[in-house]
Amino acid sequence: MADLPALSRKYEYRRRMPHYQTPGRPIFVTFCKLIRDPFPAAARDLILAHCVHDHGKRIALQAAVVMPDHVHLLLTPLPQTSDQGWPHPLPAILKLIKGASARSVNKLLGTTGSVWQEESFEHTVRNDGSFQEKLEYIRQNPVRRGLVAKPEDYPWLWPECRADAPVRRP
Repeated sequence: MADLPALSRKYEYRRRMPHYQTPGRPIFVTFCKLIRDPFPAAARDLILAHCVHDHGKRIALQAAVVMPDHVHLLLTPLPQTSDQGWPHPLPAILKLIKGASARSVNKLLGTTGSVWQEESFEHTVRNDGSFQEKLEYIRQNPVRRGLVAKPEDYPWLWPECRADAPVRRP
């Protein structure tokens, strides 16, 4: 990939569109459950643990929420030591999160097979206004869905995105 510009790197996915990743930029990610019936509470606990697992290792996680049938993340891939400082590729990050969480959920529920839809939606956050908008979208998602009256009451909202906690933007 040495022929790509220094500002971004393109990753091919199995489907239609290539995805670009820019070092140091936060990415808003959404991935959905394959079958839309809701995850039980214990499964959401496991999924959130897998989302937070690589915080400080492969990603700087700014926000996360595990909804009954989908997940939203706001994260910044951290630089790899083995690839001249390029950030960890988003496809690899999502494969780890989705794969590990699927195995855990299947074990918990006594099921097998795919848990997540193959594709995910991701959007590179380009400025502070967009960052704050995505952060608030994640915080308010459980409220909009009628699951809680205020974000702080939702147990599967990663703590650093609560209203009373500072959010560190990379």
